[in-house]
Amino acid sequence: MNTQRFTEQNLRRLGLFCALWTLLAVSAIPSNAAAAQDEWNRNCSVRPTIVLVHGAFADASSFAEVTKRLQKKGYTVLAFANPLRSISGDAEYLRYFLSTLTGPIVLVGHSYGGAIITNAATGNPNVKALVYIAAYALDEGETINEANALGGGHTDLSEHLIFRPFPGGGTTDADAYADPAFFHELFAADIREKDAAVVAAGQRPVAASAFAMPSGPAAWKTIPSWYLVAKDDKAIPPEAERFMARRARARTVEICSSHVAMVSHPGAVTDLIVEATGCR
Repeated sequence: MNTQRFTEQNLRRLGLFCALWTLLAVSAIPSNAAAAQDEWNRNCSVRPTIVLVHGAFADASSFAEVTKRLQKKGYTVLAFANPLRSISGDAEYLRYFLSTLTGPIVLVGHSYGGAIITNAATGNPNVKALVYIAAYALDEGETINEANALGGGHTDLSEHLIFRPFPGGGTTDADAYADPAFFHELFAADIREKDAAVVAAGQRPVAASAFAMPSGPAAWKTIPSWYLVAKDDKAIPPEAERFMARRARARTVEICSSHVAMVSHPGAVTDLIVEATGCR
């Protein structure tokens, strides 16, 4: 029995357990900006624009099902094209993008996209909420490599990356891809193998140097935050996700999901985003 089949069979066996545990895993951690959030909820006469920020080894289409659900509920949704070059550069790109929008904004980040929204939202009064989907809610000065070890966790994905040179990278940087041979097992175990293979074939790489770049000031210290922990994540350790969610004092839910919760559980992701908008 190969590892992939073992993983799938155990996921099925644990399905009932996970379903029951998920009902108990919702935590309402008091927000460090709860007063501001309550005030916004009471005055939510205009629905916010929802900006979705994808992570590494993916693109904006990873939010396709979530986008459909949000649009059906009447929200304006923009799926941002994350450059995946550096935390500071990508955040600056997003910051300029956000400056073109008017009215309230809810920023949603998946995986590496969480690091980008954490940096890009600082100083923008229109950003009313941050939503992290199995994402990096970094503190100032912290790197992605360091965050993976928070809470005593360990990521297997870092051991299965393929590096390819790119123009300007020289000898110190390269594009990092998730090895397609391990993509289903480590990145998207709860979607069909053939669908994961398609995603793996079209994945966008991230500059490897981004993993070691220190983050800037953390927007979650002043902006109300929500966090979805993917309990079966093999890319970002669930222990690290829980640590970052607690540190951000985020309203947190846990579900039995692989790293790509917005693909395998779009309903749960949509529900959390809608909750963060305060405009049900």
